[in-house]
Amino acid sequence: MKQESIFTKSPGWLDWYTGPSKPAFTLPAGAVDAHCHVFGPGAEFPYAAERKYTPCDASKAQLFALREQLGFSRNVIVQATCHGADNRAMVDACQSSGGKARGVATVRRTVSDEELQALHDAGVRGVRFNFVKRLVDFTPREELLEIAGRVAKLGWHIVVYFESQDLPELWDFFSALPTIVVVDHMGRPDVSKDIDGPEFALFLKFMREHPNVWSKVSCPERLSVSGPKALDGERMAYRDVIPFARRVVESFPDRVLWGTDWPHPNLKDHMPDDGLLVDLIPHIAPTAELQHKLLVDNPMRLYWPEETSNGAR
Repeated sequence: MKQESIFTKSPGWLDWYTGPSKPAFTLPAGAVDAHCHVFGPGAEFPYAAERKYTPCDASKAQLFALREQLGFSRNVIVQATCHGADNRAMVDACQSSGGKARGVATVRRTVSDEELQALHDAGVRGVRFNFVKRLVDFTPREELLEIAGRVAKLGWHIVVYFESQDLPELWDFFSALPTIVVVDHMGRPDVSKDIDGPEFALFLKFMREHPNVWSKVSCPERLSVSGPKALDGERMAYRDVIPFARRVVESFPDRVLWGTDWPHPNLKDHMPDDGLLVDLIPHIAPTAELQHKLLVDNPMRLYWPEETSNGAR
């Protein structure tokens, strides 16, 4: 029997948008939403005591309904910081997906080999290291390197979340990681600055010099200054983010991923229409070949390598 929820949402919390539009863009067959989350429900999977925010519930059933609405075939469910290192909600969603979901976990150095194997069997293929100070407490880098070495043996990768101004101090640490490294949301560039300026150039240099580094070209709603308003009747919002994402896709077509980021935690001024987010894809990946790499080939190599011929590289 489920316990009653005892959680109250953080003040000003924006709930996810319940009426997403049907995208005008038709996704290629087998497309993967490679960055999304589940929250709770809190009555079944309580939120972590050390959390920095308390969200609304966002269940696996609601995530899978969105997948069908948008036209995706599969999901990659990333452990949400509000659940800490308690991966049960994410694991339950993966196990309930009929093989259509993989997971990215959060683990501590105390995790046992048996627990890591159980996560692998449930569909987990990576761990996330979060360096956004407002979301998580500091974890010593030697602890993270120890975890990275252990999960490398399982063939997992590392997902890193940081903000662009912090890349210089994190460069050496990221370079030492022994796995594929997937950067969330292009390292959160400041899109009000010149695309050819030094900050974004440093991120592109990081990807060029490290062939094991991939990037998610996701979350325009977090990065945009111009905002969600579509102009001239076009379904094209967040225009100021498009050149940055397109530059990454065209420069590194075999090392990019895309995801909705549903249910969009910690947004402050608006909640995006996920259908409009999908309609940005042909503007950042303008050819059918680039779209297929971004949405099918790359996530399948990384998360379902057993179904591909050459695995992730």
